[in-house]
This record gives sequence, structure tokens and C-alpha cells, in this order.
Amino acid sequence: MNGPDNIQEAHAESAEAATHAAGKNGARILSRRAQKDAYENNKLYKRLARQVGQAIADYQMIEAGDKVMVCLSGGKDSYALLDILLRLRERAPVHFDLVAVNLDQKQPGFPDHILPEYLTQKGVPFHIENQDTYSIVKRLVPEGKTTCSLCSRLRRGILYRVASELGATKIALGHHRDDILETLLLNLFYGGKLKGMPPKLQSDNGKHIVIRPLAYVKETDLEDYAALRQFPIIPCNLCGSQPNLKRAEMKSLIRDWEKNYPGRVESMFNALAHVIPSHLMDRELFEFAQLRVTGVVPAHGDIAFDDEPCSVGQIETGVQDTFPLSLQPLLRTAP
Repeated sequence: MNGPDNIQEAHAESAEAATHAAGKNGARILSRRAQKDAYENNKLYKRLARQVGQAIADYQMIEAGDKVMVCLSGGKDSYALLDILLRLRERAPVHFDLVAVNLDQKQPGFPDHILPEYLTQKGVPFHIENQDTYSIVKRLVPEGKTTCSLCSRLRRGILYRVASELGATKIALGHHRDDILETLLLNLFYGGKLKGMPPKLQSDNGKHIVIRPLAYVKETDLEDYAALRQFPIIPCNLCGSQPNLKRAEMKSLIRDWEKNYPGRVESMFNALAHVIPSHLMDRELFEFAQLRVTGVVPAHGDIAFDDEPCSVGQIETGVQDTFPLSLQPLLRTAP
């Protein structure tokens, strides 16, 4: 019979073998998980690179010889914009230069060392513009009122000046798809305008071209990308902490739609690129007063009786339903 010592040794050997086997299995599981994570991360970057590249091509945002000034705030969007442009430039068919610019607005507690250290490590040319717009905004805007409008105007004017001084031919901003839709809804609900945020425009002073290469990118993808790339995010304490901002309300609305009604947000975004002025009410975009019978079929036609977005499909008559739901009883009882 085995003595106590032999039994203990046997148990120890068995435990060691089990631990070794578990370790090997655990390593295999971790290896598979790491491979899966790497695969998903690569898919994310490829999707972002494709969307940014497509937006640049669709709107001819960047041309050969451009010097693109990337406005870097320290938030996830501008970090991602710079990062993706740097990686795209390596295989771009045309040569262009990048310079990162940060406007230090002298907010209390702003960590002014983070961006210079990050950009130096990346080997990116950069310029830090020091302007105390924080004090101006706090002095002019009453307590409790939103500061975004004034802050934005001050920041925009300063960045235009810096772009001229640096010889930049394009100013790149980090606005994404959700920003564009939020702006559309803000103007629709509170401004009485069908107006969004274009991917490319002429600056207010008429001297610069402003581009938004992230125009096709969803904010949730940028959040994932920022976490993946571990950007040193700097929060904006001037406006981001203000309660009851209308833009935050629009952001929440869009997120709810995305969750509860898949496809609705994408459809809204696509609508911005498919505008039919003759079927709106702007007399400056379409000459309703001059509209006369010509006998020629118009490009977009009279679609009053074409398929409705809310049609219910085929009904028992076998006729393709093109009527609003309220008229379905009439169609069903028709001889």
C-alpha cells in the first residue's frame, strides 16, 4: 500500500498536470480571443478607412499638393481624423501634407502637455495656438446660458487666421455622420430650416475650404476606434458639462432611433444627398411661379401616386399597393 507521503506526491503530481493542462487550454482560448479581437479591430479600421476615403473622393476634399490643417481638440473625433488621414496618406495616389493645430482656449485645468507630447511621438508637424477665449466666453455669456455659439464663432475666426499663417489650403474638422444629422434636426426643430452640415464648404471669410472627411462615419465606430487606439482624450469642460443642451437631446433621439428602428437613421442620412427641390417649398430653389405646362415629362415627375414609403405591400386584390393606408378600404371595395 502507498503511504501518506506517496499519496500526497500523487495528488501533487495530478494537480500540477491539471494546472498545466488548464494553462494550455487557457492559452489556446486567449489566443483565439486575441485573434478574433485582432480580426474585428482590423475590420473596424478598414471600414473607417473606406468611408473616409469614399467621402474624400465623392467631394474631392483633398487634391495633390494640398496642405491640410487638421483641427485637433483632444476629443475622440479629431484624434481619429488625424490618425486615419496619416494612415491613408501612406497609400494615397496623390501627395499632400498634414499639420495638426490645437487651439488652447485656456480652460482651467487644461492639460497643455498631452497634445504636444502625443504629436511629437507621432512625428506630426503641429502648432499650438494660445488664445484665452475661455475668459471672453465666461464674461459675455450669462451664467446658465449655453456657451457653444460664441465659443464656436471665436474658435472659427482664430483657426481661419492660423490657416492663412500656416499656408494651409484645406481645414479638416472632425465632424461625423451623427453631428451632421444632429445639425439637420436642430435646424428643423428649432431653426425652421432644412439645413445640415456639408462635407465641404467655403469658409465664412471666403478664403478657405473646410472639409469633413468623417462625414460618412458613425459616432459609435469612432468611440470603438478611440478605445482601440488608446487616444489620450482631453474632455472639454467649457461646454460639454452644460445640462439640457439641445444637441445632446438630438444625439439621444438619434441613438434611440438607431436602436429601436434599424435603418431609419441611415435613410435620413441618405436623404441629405437626394434632394428634390420641386417637391419642397423653397421658391428660391425652384421657380414655382414660372411653372407652366410644357408637355415634356419632368425629370422627377409627379410622384403623388407612386410607391409610398409607408405602403404595406401587396393586398388580396393582387394589385401592388401604392396608396396611403387611409385609402386602403377604397381600393379593396373598388369593382
